[in-house]
Amino acid sequence: MTTGVRRRMGVEERRQQLIGVALELFSRRSPDEVSIDEIAAAAGISRPLVYHYFPGKLSLYEAALKRAAEDLAARFAEPQDGPLGARLLRVMGRFFDFVDEHGPGFSALMRGGPAVPAGGTCSMSTASATCALIDSVRQAAYDQILSHLGVPDPPARLELVVRTWISLAESTALIWLDGRRVPRAELETQLVQDFAALVAVSAAHDEEMGALLRRALADEPADGPFRELAARLATLVPQGFQADAP
Repeated sequence: MTTGVRRRMGVEERRQQLIGVALELFSRRSPDEVSIDEIAAAAGISRPLVYHYFPGKLSLYEAALKRAAEDLAARFAEPQDGPLGARLLRVMGRFFDFVDEHGPGFSALMRGGPAVPAGGTCSMSTASATCALIDSVRQAAYDQILSHLGVPDPPARLELVVRTWISLAESTALIWLDGRRVPRAELETQLVQDFAALVAVSAAHDEEMGALLRRALADEPADGPFRELAARLATLVPQGFQADAP
């Protein structure tokens, strides 16, 4: 009979283990409710040893948020193949996978404390490191959407649409976490259709946006989310209804 010997970890390996343990605990409960003692117990080490690697819970919390932010930003990466609607739907699936798996941690990351509302900006009272993480996730999402649209230098209306949609996705996820009263799959499709709706409204006022919308819809299949939205809207418009020509 042999006795297992606990392997001694190097400094960086132990730090990464503690970050992973903290992130797992933060994914189940608010970071404010998780103690250093719980993190130490879950990692199988003593409380003083946690402080050997991190000066306090705040520094460990920020390290866990950084890993979560990098993971979340990576979820927006998507091969630029196939119809835009299908691509965005896959992105939303991965986005909600993260939200589902890391509910309290996601809320903590995207709110960045009470001073930063969903889609908001960081204030003087919010830790600058946390604000930078929030901004990095939003910027990664923004850059990815622009790459799929093939517009490296977006006009003002397009920037407004994309940033508004990112804020909407974030707010929707935060509200969904409070009770999960709407089926997740429906919200994923709705958010993709929200993007098309935002572009369509902007296109009604700007020909450049109109051209972009036509390109996005050119390869949309009959069962794609954008065509589904158009079909649903058509059933809501009263027969004979037509806006007066300008």
